[in-house]
Amino acid sequence: RVDEVVSVSRWERRQLRSDFGIDSSVIPLGVESGRFETADPVSRERPYLLCVARLEEYKGIQHVISALPQLPGYDLLVAGDGPYRRDLEDLVARVGVKDPVEFLGTVSHDRLPGYYAGAKAHVSLSSFESFGLTVAESLVAGTPCVLKPATALRDWCQRSDVECVTDTDSDAVSSAIQNGVQLKAPSEPIESWDDVTDDYERIYESVS
Repeated sequence: RVDEVVSVSRWERRQLRSDFGIDSSVIPLGVESGRFETADPVSRERPYLLCVARLEEYKGIQHVISALPQLPGYDLLVAGDGPYRRDLEDLVARVGVKDPVEFLGTVSHDRLPGYYAGAKAHVSLSSFESFGLTVAESLVAGTPCVLKPATALRDWCQRSDVECVTDTDSDAVSSAIQNGVQLKAPSEPIESWDDVTDDYERIYESVS
């Protein structure tokens, strides 16, 4: 009965068409650009990689941890919490990377932009995302991303500030990260919430 359906990514639009035969417009999630563009980078003694996610197995943080022995120049900061944290901590011990890995827990709204801005790369090897808001936030903060091209994350792989890796073995992940930290971000604009609001306003006007 609706007049218009909106998807947050091209991948989600394809899924709606495939699963339900529904067409939709695409309006991505927006980013609070001012918070991330002007963030003061977190300063640490060693360069660091960043993962921002609820700690679930499908988020793929375990693959980043397993690759760390091949990335001796970097620490890994994990922002977020969840039921998979204990498994990740056990993996850190087994892999022998306790010193370079730090679990930050839930990071406050005000502090998160600084962690993005200070990272050499934001890594998301998630198997399922409908958009990838952490990717957008990272790029606006000036930090390139290393992604697994699964579901909506594959849409980001067309950008020159994103390195994508299909395999999640340690060799492939470490190589992708070494490439990713060399990229410059943002390579092209990311929509702000002001942009998104304008897009929704146009849709409301078209169906009213």
